Amino acid sequence: MKIGILSRKASLYSTARLREAAEARGHDVSVIDFLRCSLGLAGKSGSIKYRGEDLHVDAVIPRIGASVTFYGTAVVRQFETMGVYTLSKSAAISVSRDKLCSNQILARAGIDLPVTAFARSVKDTNSVIEMVGGAPLVIKLHEGTQGNGVVLAQTKKAAESVIDAFRQLDANILVQEFVEEAGGSDVRCLVVGGRVVAAMLRHAAPGDFRSNLHRGGNAEVATLSTKERRTAVRAAKALGLNVAGVDLLRAERGPLVLEVNSSPGLEGIETTTGVDVAGEIIEFVENHVDIDHE
Repeated sequence: MKIGILSRKASLYSTARLREAAEARGHDVSVIDFLRCSLGLAGKSGSIKYRGEDLHVDAVIPRIGASVTFYGTAVVRQFETMGVYTLSKSAAISVSRDKLCSNQILARAGIDLPVTAFARSVKDTNSVIEMVGGAPLVIKLHEGTQGNGVVLAQTKKAAESVIDAFRQLDANILVQEFVEEAGGSDVRCLVVGGRVVAAMLRHAAPGDFRSNLHRGGNAEVATLSTKERRTAVRAAKALGLNVAGVDLLRAERGPLVLEVNSSPGLEGIETTTGVDVAGEIIEFVENHVDIDHE
């Protein structure tokens, strides 16, 4: 089978591991810089050229970075139009990148979230602060990733200042309750094909409340409760993602979905858990391309 991995760099850990796992199973793998793809629209199908040459693959694994979501999802959508199996659908990637939209979908599906508020006007700053129960609270850029654009405001005054500053930049933001009992930790669940294949408990670095590993946090293998496992699977399913990194907060009222990532990094979770997540992903692709071709 010919597999295309849509990624800006072949040297990235996740891209390299997916390629390694696919080649170990006998597949012909290409790493495709999707920004170099040209899309041709004609009739019902269309075509894709990569670096000027026609591109033909049996399956596509998207690794689309947040800063290039628009063109990346356009390329994925073109493969879908051509009838190529795509591990993550373009619509699901777009929705997962939109924090407000994804939270609305998760809430509609009955999945528990931290209390979240959104307003556009600076005149409604007090309203959103009140809606999440006041300070301390968390302020997030609508399209921030990996902990970027996430601020903890300890007081109402601090929250007002941060919100007003973001609004001056015409940035869309979400205001969210601060779940203090989580203690600066969260659980990253790696969901593949409707099951959690690996999970780790991440702890924030001293003096920070964000548990992202690249910010100095550390991790250990997580033992999940039945409810945590079920919540992670339901969250991925609600957003239409075959592969997802689902981040949970352990609150007194139960697990809360903090975020769902459509292109989760593999390095931290594979290193921490020892699970061959890349192999799990390739096996899922194999099974579904076979089904599609029957």
